[in-house]
Amino acid sequence: MNVPENLKYTASHEWVKAEADGTVTIGITDFAQDALGDLVFVDLPEVGRTLSAGENCAVVESVKAASDVYAPVAGEVIAVNDAVKDAPESINGDAFAAWMWKMKPAADLASLMSAEAYKQNIAAQK
Repeated sequence: MNVPENLKYTASHEWVKAEADGTVTIGITDFAQDALGDLVFVDLPEVGRTLSAGENCAVVESVKAASDVYAPVAGEVIAVNDAVKDAPESINGDAFAAWMWKMKPAADLASLMSAEAYKQNIAAQK
């Protein structure tokens, strides 16, 4: 299972990359895409939408199930990756390259898990 050390994680299987300009890039983890199976549909939040931490803001749908995606931190959506809407299977190919949206966070990332903590979290779920 791929869990890059340079990212932060949530218990609900989102990854967060802190960018140099203070924004964050968000997607679902390798564990999540593997559990869902072949993705066939992605719905993303609208640019300009203000999200609360933990808010249901996106959906990924596979041949097996639909799953909500949650905002890992509060903030404003500043960009969405239309490429994943057009090719949801790209998330299956590389969950960490196929980002879903970018945010200007309203808080720091201190509440998110490190890679090591996330690895322990997913090990406990197996």
